[in-house]
Amino acid sequence: MPEPVLLSWSGGKDAAWTLHVLRQRADVVVVGLITTITEEFQRISMQGIRVEVLHAQAAAAGLPVIEARIPQQATNAIYEARFAAALERARARWPTLSTIAFGDLFLADIRTWREAFCARHGWAPLFPLFGSNTSALAATMLAGGLRADLCCVDTGQLDAAFAGRAFDQALCDALPDGVDPCGEHGEFHTCVSAGPMFTAPLELEAGETVLRDGRFAYTDFKLAHVQRMQAGSRDGKMQPR
Repeated sequence: MPEPVLLSWSGGKDAAWTLHVLRQRADVVVVGLITTITEEFQRISMQGIRVEVLHAQAAAAGLPVIEARIPQQATNAIYEARFAAALERARARWPTLSTIAFGDLFLADIRTWREAFCARHGWAPLFPLFGSNTSALAATMLAGGLRADLCCVDTGQLDAAFAGRAFDQALCDALPDGVDPCGEHGEFHTCVSAGPMFTAPLELEAGETVLRDGRFAYTDFKLAHVQRMQAGSRDGKMQPR
């Protein structure tokens, strides 16, 4: 029998492609997603993706999502405790579950931290994409039909004008020297809307871009039908349910 696996889900391209890669394997089966949510914003931590978009992604992937909810100014201790509690909820749902997969690409310190965390809580980590050449990986993602947009840009590493842009070949060609093609150093984060891991693409619309903490440029992506319902409500033509 294939081994059940929980996937750490950021809402971005690397997590989505990890799901696609794992589904090509006969020895594992992804049973669910686990995501960290910042409670005050109701968004995926770091990526800033709305919870309703997260739920639409999970539905398109055909998987349930377990939420680890943290406060805005969470300490590392609080983060670990909340994430560990979410892992226990996952294990209660799938009693044979003991493996969690991550979409990390090459940062050894992040991998070491995750391995230590998993060891403390009785989980085995899996890194299907680790060691990938990120230029080749980006090309493979695009050729495979993945569609994503930059939802967060670290303006200390990349110009804010890149926020909201599609993750495509034109963007990869335009990235300055020293910026990783997959943003693995934290230069940017993405919101995925289509690809072979989804049964159907999500229709997303970009909203405003705002600068937070004097550094991170976030572009707000909403489900397109939510945008239309809100606009119609303002015009007096329809009311959202």
